[in-house]
Amino acid sequence: MPRTARASVAHIWYHVLTRGNRREEFLHKPADYDAFVKAMTDANARLPADILGYRLMPNHFHLVIRTHADGDLGRWVQWLLMAHARRYHRHYQTTGHVWRGRFQAFPLQDDDHLVTVLRHVERNALRAELVARAEDWKWSSLPGWLGGDPLLWRGHAGPR
Repeated sequence: MPRTARASVAHIWYHVLTRGNRREEFLHKPADYDAFVKAMTDANARLPADILGYRLMPNHFHLVIRTHADGDLGRWVQWLLMAHARRYHRHYQTTGHVWRGRFQAFPLQDDDHLVTVLRHVERNALRAELVARAEDWKWSSLPGWLGGDPLLWRGHAGPR
């Protein structure tokens, strides 16, 4: 019996995260990270959403996102996860589960909560001691904000 679709409300920021199956790495080299960012761009072209922040880590990722229609969050993330799993299996000649299970999505209640989550997301590689400064982790929204990453939402007035 199929699972019920994950409910999501349009125009609400969500903190989305998921891990590799058994907490294993699903991003092994720079090309994997770049391909995942490309998949996020492709997902956004298929089903536009606003991305405020993200951080890719070897065995998990964080995303701060809002969609434009109720229910689109699940469709957006499902497409992203499936696209990456297909690439992963094709590239590494593997089979089986890439992801731990369903992704987690938490609505961000107010601006203070949003800022706290963004700080957590953008400092994740620093906390994991992968870099000396948070902005040095290439696969994150933080250097994207500093460098003009087109994937990131730039604060349009009202919903698109």
